[in-house]
Amino acid sequence: MRILFIVPYPAGRAPSQRFRFEQYFDILTAAGHRYEVAPFISVATWNILYKPGQSLRKAQGILMGFLRRFALLFSVPAFDFVFIHREAAPVGPPVFEWIISKLLRKKIIYDFDDAIWLANTSEANKIAAGVKWHHKVADICAWAYKNSCGNAYLAAYARQFNPVAVVNPTTIDTVHLHNQVRDQAAPGRLIIGWTGTHSTLKYLDQVVPVLAKLEAEGLDFEFRVISNQPPQFPLRSLVFLPWRKETEIADLLGFHVGLMPLEDDPWAKGKCAFKALQYMALGVPALVSPVGMNTEVVQHGYNGFVCATPAEWEASLRQLLADAGLRQRLGQAARATIEARYSVLSNTANFLALFQ
Repeated sequence: MRILFIVPYPAGRAPSQRFRFEQYFDILTAAGHRYEVAPFISVATWNILYKPGQSLRKAQGILMGFLRRFALLFSVPAFDFVFIHREAAPVGPPVFEWIISKLLRKKIIYDFDDAIWLANTSEANKIAAGVKWHHKVADICAWAYKNSCGNAYLAAYARQFNPVAVVNPTTIDTVHLHNQVRDQAAPGRLIIGWTGTHSTLKYLDQVVPVLAKLEAEGLDFEFRVISNQPPQFPLRSLVFLPWRKETEIADLLGFHVGLMPLEDDPWAKGKCAFKALQYMALGVPALVSPVGMNTEVVQHGYNGFVCATPAEWEASLRQLLADAGLRQRLGQAARATIEARYSVLSNTANFLALFQ
């Protein structure tokens, strides 16, 4: 079969694309399928997208994206399936999706890994949020041949409009990428870590007071934050590492403990526990909030800890900082959980079935 992937970003850049379907491309080829990838924005626009300023160049990049989408419509008839990740265009109504489904009569696999029907507005994106047309998600779900959803919460939303909604989790390549395991007994300063984009740094606010308390007591640890922008936290232990694809795994392997706090709101319920999956795949115990998919992935006391209150965050951190054997046991169970349920190998048949 021929499969067209209509995606927001250039290949190899965005985590949602890398870990939801790009790592299956070789598997598709091995199964005899052919594919093409059609990003909305160019590499040049991606390189400036989240940087301040350069509004004119960004606007030009968006305009060129629309022109590429219109040109792409002439190629769509040659494909058997059209896999659309999140949306065909970042603003406006679902014109391209409607044409592909209703006029060109193509089978759409509609893939999303966040509660993108909600307006997750911040100061940085409030202008764009006004033209995002979030309610188009319901229409695209209804028009899709199949909906590919990152977790059960997202699938339940899609089934309101279309009974065919498959839970297709975000997965980890435990063979070619996350293929090392943290040695918790190795000497060195203990590192509590977090990774994510600037838009999710806000979730750390609930943990910062706990870390400050542990600092004040004289506990020796480093709080390592890997992101695209440096955080502004009043912590002596804070060390910022800019995210780099080239050092992604090595940087994460430095963690002894990985954090994934969330706020309990409708947007966070759509999260697919990606941070926890990355930590766990490397044998790093994850401490997570009991929100959404987190409690499906992390079993308290078996492969990590689930923390709902500041007291629980503090108690869990104290245990893990003090006990290398506990970190090792939880880390081994965490790695086994990923291999069994959230790896590319374990999910390959589920992914390929989307195109049956």
